[in-house]
Amino acid sequence: MTVKIRRVGTSDVLTVPKSIKKRYKEYEVYQDRNGAIVYMPKRNNPFKNSEFIAKHLYDGDDTGFIDGEVRDDELLH
Repeated sequence: MTVKIRRVGTSDVLTVPKSIKKRYKEYEVYQDRNGAIVYMPKRNNPFKNSEFIAKHLYDGDDTGFIDGEVRDDELLH
């Protein structure tokens, strides 16, 4: 199936054919170095979500951590 870019106002538009099931309302669009245009469903990034960050921020409590040591031969040189 082939689609053509068309001009709508000041934007270029690629039509989504009826045969492609629309599962999401919003998509992020990227273009790779070879020119391929990729549409990915827009999802929330938890690492940019202040509520997620506040809930998972390290509070200094080491309870549950295992004490251990690293031997010299285990270090990368």
